[in-house]
Amino acid sequence: MNWIDISQPLSPSTAVWPGDTRFQFSLSWTKEQSGSVNVGKIEMSTHTGTHIDAPYHFDDQGKRVLDLDVNRYIGKAFIMDITGKASIQVQDLQHLEISDYHIIIFKTMSWKNRHEFPATITYLEKGVAQYLAGKGIQLVGLDVPSVDPVDSKELIAHHELAENDIHILEGLVLDDIAEGYYELVALPLPIKEADGSPVRAVIRKLA
Repeated sequence: MNWIDISQPLSPSTAVWPGDTRFQFSLSWTKEQSGSVNVGKIEMSTHTGTHIDAPYHFDDQGKRVLDLDVNRYIGKAFIMDITGKASIQVQDLQHLEISDYHIIIFKTMSWKNRHEFPATITYLEKGVAQYLAGKGIQLVGLDVPSVDPVDSKELIAHHELAENDIHILEGLVLDDIAEGYYELVALPLPIKEADGSPVRAVIRKLA
């Protein structure tokens, strides 16, 4: 079965957190200048588009991207359609059978236009991370730019996920993806000191 790309294309129109660095691509050398090749350069925030958060993003003592286990970002995933919910609560998850899966992804559809940063998003309530850890979940993904409300300064969900050793994947594109069981690959770049990294996230349906 073919792999499906669920990551955001990166361009100057890709929405970023207000005040953050917008994506830019340009050629530092053209083929005409170099005599043989075009060579590009990019400028961007580490939290642009589809990306992972390293704990260092919200904890000065937290792990950075290169410290993270890449195996967390590859594996069997359950994509749960939770469209219409203002937040994700423990009671929303209690009927799920995910004992054989270490990744859960939430399709919220609460970020309609990815060229504009959202005013509100569906987020994780307190207690969800601890519940998911008890089910063996090691990675949580969402189709929004944060696991917390966009105006949160406490970042309760970020900290609770880290305390339960659950990694974070944000900014997925799930518009045309049905709820179900999939295989996920969403590898971060090996940026040694970074607080986050863009990823190319792809899935394929499990039989």
